[in-house]
Amino acid sequence: MSGYDRTAAREGRGRRIPEVVRAPLGGRMWREMLYVLLGLPIAIACFVYVVAALSVGAGLMITFIGVPLLAGALYGCRAIGVVERARARALLRVDVAGPEPVRFGRPGPVGWIGGQLKSGPSWRHALYAVLAFPWSLFTFCVVVPLWSAGWSMLAYPAYRWVFPAYAGEPGLQVYGDGHGGGWYLSSWFEVLSTAVVGLVLVLLTPWVVRGLTGVDRLLVTGLLGPSRLATRVTELESDRGIVVDTAAADLRRIERDLHDGAQARLVALAMDLGLAKEKLLEDPETAARMVGDAHGEVKLALAELRDLARGIHPAVLTDRGLDAALSSIAARCTVPVDVLVELPRRPVPAIEGIAYFTVCELLANVSKHSGATRAGVEVWRSGDRLMLQVRDDGRGGASPDAGSGLAGLAERLDAVDGLLVVDSPAGGPTRITAELPWRV
Repeated sequence: MSGYDRTAAREGRGRRIPEVVRAPLGGRMWREMLYVLLGLPIAIACFVYVVAALSVGAGLMITFIGVPLLAGALYGCRAIGVVERARARALLRVDVAGPEPVRFGRPGPVGWIGGQLKSGPSWRHALYAVLAFPWSLFTFCVVVPLWSAGWSMLAYPAYRWVFPAYAGEPGLQVYGDGHGGGWYLSSWFEVLSTAVVGLVLVLLTPWVVRGLTGVDRLLVTGLLGPSRLATRVTELESDRGIVVDTAAADLRRIERDLHDGAQARLVALAMDLGLAKEKLLEDPETAARMVGDAHGEVKLALAELRDLARGIHPAVLTDRGLDAALSSIAARCTVPVDVLVELPRRPVPAIEGIAYFTVCELLANVSKHSGATRAGVEVWRSGDRLMLQVRDDGRGGASPDAGSGLAGLAERLDAVDGLLVVDSPAGGPTRITAELPWRV
């Protein structure tokens, strides 16, 4: 058996064991237990630092010495965030990006102090240190006794002999009145009952730990990561870069089409007309034939310019909307296409244009790659979203992997808060759904 087969066999056996049985001995349980055990001493240290530093800084603000002390305390809180994000990444498998950097209004010490005091993430780090202490204490006090009691009760049949052999008692004492009376776990029924209760606690502990550390995940993500505003700004900056790159690529395409297509034809046309002018008097028949050829070149140049203009923004879309524009491109597809557009009114021109060119690209893929015999396009409105779907009965296997046309299309849709979903199993059929904001 190969190494791959042995690994697959082990994974198959692991899947046959229920999760509730595997959880107490699984790696996730021990990572989360280590997180809980480390959390209390770290939380105590961070709590003491934050309370002491902020109290001293705030108390001395009347002397103006407290202002830089308070700024320095907030700067130190960011170091707490670095440690806690690394601990959460290693033990909880929560990868939280660092917060946005401090923005300094001016250079020098005054700008540094002002930036620290105005930094929302620094204050959120301080709040995390304050909240993490009571929560870590509560988690520690719940998890450690639960874990210890579960394993000690489960293993009681193995070490029960210690009590009569070395303590002179029949078993583990549960209750005693101090006068020789009491309740001891000594009979086999009591011993087995204790082990069963211990087994229940052992099986329950991972899920309790998982639920409690889920709150830690929320604290780390909500207080130690970037704010929603900063995340949104980063997304918009990325989207703006995509839009700029797309616009630049479109301009290069238009320039190339003009240079290699209509412009080359017009240059050749000018040369042919010049030759025809020279031959007009000495050889009228040849000149007439050359003028006729030039007339044909004019028609071809006009057709290329018309196609180029349609690629920039078709007139039918501006004049008659998506229904007519999509019917027009469907008529030029190499396979029969059914078009159904159900919109109460037209969306804004920008979204309408993106929807049009999205369908154009998807139908082009159908013609080139799908091997389909029939396709369909549906456009409708759902709430505040414009939905469009292109389907075909081809061979399937379409994938929005990096570098493919679908990946670029998904990026362009994401730039306007859109979404592209590809459902294309091998053998077909393919169903690609795009979602755009309505933005009326």
